[in-house]
Amino acid sequence: MSAHGRSSRYGRYTGGPDPLAPPVDLSEALDAIGQDVMAGYSPERAMQEFLRRGGQQQRGLDDLAAQVAQRRRELLQQHDLDGTLRQVKELLDKAVLAERGQLARDVTMDDGDRALREMQLDNLPPSPAAAVNELSSYDWQSSDAREAFEQIKDLLGREVLDQRFQGMKQALEGATDEDRQRVDEMLGDLNDLLEAHARGEDTDEQFQQFMREHGDFFPDEPQNVEELIDSLAERAAAGQRLLNSMSPEQRQELMELSQQAFGSPALSQALDRLDANLRGLRPGADWSGSERFQGDEGVGLGDGTGVIQDIAELDALSEQLQQMYAGARLDDVDLDALARQLGDEAAVDARTLTELERALRESGYLRRTSEGDLRLSPRAMRQLGKALLRDVAQQLSGRQGQRDLRKAGAAGELTGSSREWAFGDTEPWDVTRTIGNAVLRTVGDGETRARAYAWTSATSRSPRPRRAPRRRWRCASTRRSPWRWTAGGCR
Repeated sequence: MSAHGRSSRYGRYTGGPDPLAPPVDLSEALDAIGQDVMAGYSPERAMQEFLRRGGQQQRGLDDLAAQVAQRRRELLQQHDLDGTLRQVKELLDKAVLAERGQLARDVTMDDGDRALREMQLDNLPPSPAAAVNELSSYDWQSSDAREAFEQIKDLLGREVLDQRFQGMKQALEGATDEDRQRVDEMLGDLNDLLEAHARGEDTDEQFQQFMREHGDFFPDEPQNVEELIDSLAERAAAGQRLLNSMSPEQRQELMELSQQAFGSPALSQALDRLDANLRGLRPGADWSGSERFQGDEGVGLGDGTGVIQDIAELDALSEQLQQMYAGARLDDVDLDALARQLGDEAAVDARTLTELERALRESGYLRRTSEGDLRLSPRAMRQLGKALLRDVAQQLSGRQGQRDLRKAGAAGELTGSSREWAFGDTEPWDVTRTIGNAVLRTVGDGETRARAYAWTSATSRSPRPRRAPRRRWRCASTRRSPWRWTAGGCR
């Protein structure tokens, strides 16, 4: 409570980027870009590569794109599109079972009438759509059976509406006849508005009047007729792609069942008129695509259309994250869609990369030439030079007094074994082991002769020689071999 008696409430900031967040750190990005430039990359390509890889504490575009692809695979592997057909089949079996029970219990019914009804139930076609159509005029004797059959019509009506208007399935649950009448009026006015817009005869007042009367059907609150058409066409195209993804048998079943929606063929006709208007106004939408679902979780028409929309949104995000089109910028990434699909953390990572790209372009480290190419500015070159000198100094300070040798490897030999001595060698000699190895390696004809042309490093892992007989040794130097070790008894 404040001093003036007014309370204050604090919550999470949702107005955009965190205003208290520290500025992005360019040092890691500049080091990585500088190394790629020294390796032959252009500054533009080097910056793109860093944004794709990310930093030590920052996920890059490739990681986000991989997560998007994984989410898309999960949707396809999780769902199946026969959810509505399953629900219709369950309600139909429930209605038929309840009717059979009522016929068996009703002792007042004429036997001929009972037999005729049972025969009709026994001979129902296996197709749910055909069975529902045949039972649409059946005089139900069981109230439970009649209620279950009416639920089929109500379910179909809510599903076909939810396929075009998101959230309609839940909104119309338990709807009355007055609610259904309002839906019919909305569809009629909507088609009139769209057809007037196609002719160029609509007015802003007509749109405002439509929203005043039917705005509660559109929670996204479009501001003009173009936004209304975009929203409706996106949903309708996704619904068509859902039907395209079904098998021909499933698609035919649902088309026939839709005629029973709310028990009124007029609803199906109004929706067909709406689809035709939207196709004419947005012919560039994807009306012919399809997906292959392989899961076990059945979804209805409305939920399945939402899944198709999610897949389309993931495809758009994948293209935005790949940045492969002309003029691609990280500002193109839809952060709201990324948050919906992958969570807030992914959106934060993408926003950080966007700010990093903007900071690199505006910091003065990268300068665009008159030809449109990016180049490292003098400021960036000085920064790169300092980084390179720092790296060189660290490498030299970490060598512990070592110097470059004529031959690489431990003690100058890659294998770690002995080699012939050459003039200029400065490595330390293990004289005792050298002599011992020479004795062990050379055996003459009846006499022992040892020559040691090799030196062995003090750190050599050669096996310790066996103890040789006590002898007197002398060293002789010849022109052919600078060093020759010979036994005292040799000729």
